[in-house]
Amino acid sequence: MPAARPLPQTLGELRTSTQFPEACLKTRTVKDEMRGNLIARLQRRETLFPGIVGYEDTVIPQIVNAILSKQNLILLGLRGQAKSRILRALTSLLDDKLPYVAGCEIRDNPYRPLCKRCRDRIAELGDSTPLAYLTAEERYVEKLATPDVTVADLIGDIDPIKAARGAEDLSSELTMHYGLLPRANRGIFAINELPDLAGKIQVALFNIMQEGDVQIKGYPVRLMLDVALAFSANPEDYTARGKIITPLKDRIGSEIRTHYPETIEEGIAITAQEAWSERGTAPVEIPDYIREVIEQVAFSAREDKKVDKRSGVSQRLPISAMEIVISNAERRALLSREPLALPRISDIYAALPAMTGKLELEYEGEMRGADTVVRDLIRTAVAKIFDRWFAGADTQQIEQWFNLGGTVKLDDNLPADAALAELKQIHGLISKLAPLSVSKSDPAPRLVSAAEFLLEGLVAHRKLSRNEERVFAAEKTAARKQEAAELEIDYDEWQKSRRTPRGGYN
Repeated sequence: MPAARPLPQTLGELRTSTQFPEACLKTRTVKDEMRGNLIARLQRRETLFPGIVGYEDTVIPQIVNAILSKQNLILLGLRGQAKSRILRALTSLLDDKLPYVAGCEIRDNPYRPLCKRCRDRIAELGDSTPLAYLTAEERYVEKLATPDVTVADLIGDIDPIKAARGAEDLSSELTMHYGLLPRANRGIFAINELPDLAGKIQVALFNIMQEGDVQIKGYPVRLMLDVALAFSANPEDYTARGKIITPLKDRIGSEIRTHYPETIEEGIAITAQEAWSERGTAPVEIPDYIREVIEQVAFSAREDKKVDKRSGVSQRLPISAMEIVISNAERRALLSREPLALPRISDIYAALPAMTGKLELEYEGEMRGADTVVRDLIRTAVAKIFDRWFAGADTQQIEQWFNLGGTVKLDDNLPADAALAELKQIHGLISKLAPLSVSKSDPAPRLVSAAEFLLEGLVAHRKLSRNEERVFAAEKTAARKQEAAELEIDYDEWQKSRRTPRGGYN
């Protein structure tokens, strides 16, 4: 493989280099560059945004059209719809290396310098002017819009300290402090949650949106910046009733709507891609029905009347839940010294802390409580996925065994062998697991997980009942011991009689 050619280090070397044609650097803008690289990738039929799932036929074609049209764009969508990831992925359409005048704050084009310092330096040094290079990632500048952002932060202002150090008059261009937008020159400037910018800050973007220049306060100098602008926003804020000002909205070329996964399969693919599942301890095996239940919780939440539709249910909910489910199975495998960490349905209930914080509830949901709402969502999800796997299955023998007084006690800490011994008491249970591609010769963790899913499905359809373990708080222990002493009974035996083990099916 031939060695890479050294990059030109001075303006003179750049003029004679074939790597960066002078005519191209002089005339090609960032939007031209993105358009050209996009066309090349389309012709090669490459994946444009790796890792973005479910947008192939909806969002991505609209982004492509906006870039081919050299327009600024905004992504409108609820939280957890990959808006920030898409914005950052736009850097893949930029060149790997771009020369600029070394030391320049606004990454000046050596052939078209904007700032006075670079113009003076090139006039002084000529072809000896040193160059530096920007990578594609360094050409991306992102700002999260917050109410405290000022025009000085975004555009720039007078810098008295710079004037004092350089013994410059305050009217000199050399005393300008450049904001984030000028520092994004020759790159992509992204603002997340655009409507959260104060109105006067939104007004400050007018010139760069329409005329392509900015003016820094106190200077009769306009900087003709070369920058591609991209934004994100929540649809509720991006309306006449929201916080966006209409003239700014009018200046944005393309308004592109994002969305949540449209199918369970797309959601599973995203969660599998994003969740941390390879732990490096016990091998992890996640059954398909567990993945489907976790994803269905998010789908059910997006339809539930108790959940605020305007806020949405982020895809981070199933991702976080999956990680906790795996961790609970991993913890059980480590404690039981089992060779395989295989999640069960009970592990999904252990992931409540990862779900409750992801939901904004309506009044009815607030009255019921986040834990109760999430438990109901899990039961609803289990019922739907159960019907997908066990449609038409005859579970009468299992139900009859319970109706005759049978009881099974399970716990999410119970080792697989002990749990399987409990489950084998249920007549006909193991033979009913065939739809899950599980047979009695499979390892115990696999059998227990599948059997618990079947039982939980029957509970969700109200064919069985299940009791949760009662947990006693530490501060009550002393009082109860005193009560046991007064009754002259053994405290430990009394406690056992008061508790109902978790996962008791009857």
